[in-house]
Amino acid sequence: MLTLRQIQENKAEVIERLRIKNFDATALVDEIIALDQRRKAQQAEADGLQAEMNALSRAIGQLFKEGKAEEANAAKEKTGGMKEQIKVLTTGLEETEQALQQLLVQLPNLPHASVPAGKGAEDNEEVRSGGDLPQLKEALPHWELARKYDLIDFELGVKLTGAGFPVYKGKGARLQRALINFFLDEATKVGYEEVLPPLLVNEDSGFGTGQLPDKEGQMYHVGVDNLYLIPTAEVPVTNIYRDVILNAAQLPIRNCAYSACFRREAGSYGKDVRGLNRLHQFDKVEIVQVAHPDASYKVLDTMVAHVQSLVEKLGLPWRILRLCGGDMSFTSALTFDFEVYSAAQERWLEVSSVSNFESFQANRLKLRFKEEGEKKTQLAHTLNGSALALPRIMAALLENNQSEAGIKVPEVLVPFCGFDMIS
Repeated sequence: MLTLRQIQENKAEVIERLRIKNFDATALVDEIIALDQRRKAQQAEADGLQAEMNALSRAIGQLFKEGKAEEANAAKEKTGGMKEQIKVLTTGLEETEQALQQLLVQLPNLPHASVPAGKGAEDNEEVRSGGDLPQLKEALPHWELARKYDLIDFELGVKLTGAGFPVYKGKGARLQRALINFFLDEATKVGYEEVLPPLLVNEDSGFGTGQLPDKEGQMYHVGVDNLYLIPTAEVPVTNIYRDVILNAAQLPIRNCAYSACFRREAGSYGKDVRGLNRLHQFDKVEIVQVAHPDASYKVLDTMVAHVQSLVEKLGLPWRILRLCGGDMSFTSALTFDFEVYSAAQERWLEVSSVSNFESFQANRLKLRFKEEGEKKTQLAHTLNGSALALPRIMAALLENNQSEAGIKVPEVLVPFCGFDMIS
């Protein structure tokens, strides 16, 4: 969430930068500023009346001491009326503050200066790439390979739950577990502390990282308990630091977490969503950092480098895209997407997004820090990234490593799964 100071002191810049996200903030910003002026006026009136009443209350005692009972009683009657006025003013002030909050949460985060203009994925910029595209004859897509080698049962998932909930079996399940353990071990090697978070969160957690109210319709809601199934481990892990004041010396804080993820928005038609390409439930390892504002973009670079190392170690052809304004999330200031190449589908598959949210989430979370010896607090910066999301990684591994003899398992995964070939 943008701060009122950002909006008031940089009105024109806020409006202009949000145009990069194809968001016209002109009317909303004007309404926010007007509402804040009303809030300040209401607050000043209430404070003035309260001060007047306090002074009058002190005078009443003195009037009684001086034997001026009639004047004292008149003053008491006046304070009674003032209490009612203050009550009305306070109620109006609370309503204004609530209305102001509802407007503030409608503004997306400001994009970083390096974010290119654009309307969609076709306008994203390729930053760099690596790996050789596999040259395969008559390559089978992963859903056919999964059936051939009895690795994943999509039909059974439909029976048990519905489309988008596959069942991993045998070597498919073991390979899935191997990927999770490999990703977690690689994260801990470079200093991330592992946590195992809940799969359900409350409204405050959903609001803190920006999923609510922006993406409420895309999350699975447990109505009786008013809880939400997490769309990513980012939500519970980042919320560990909600309402926390850190010392600057603690930064950066680095966490990694494995979790199942749940998303209602998955499509159900066409090749782009077939097999593992888009699911309602999937596994992912997430990396999260809380950083000092002066260092957050250096931290972002290290996170991007870490994800790059993972796809390289898996031997997958990869590329990194800088997302344009029209393809960015509501909360992000700068996002890099990782894609790996699918030989059988002959297209690139997104497997990770790595983002800097600057202070946008921290403002919602009230996540602050203090410099040594300072009393004043500052908003921290939050960052996260998929390291990695498993479905499309699994799809690319199966498709790119197939041969007449079977499917070769990447060397780095063999110690985790116990086999080097699926046949």
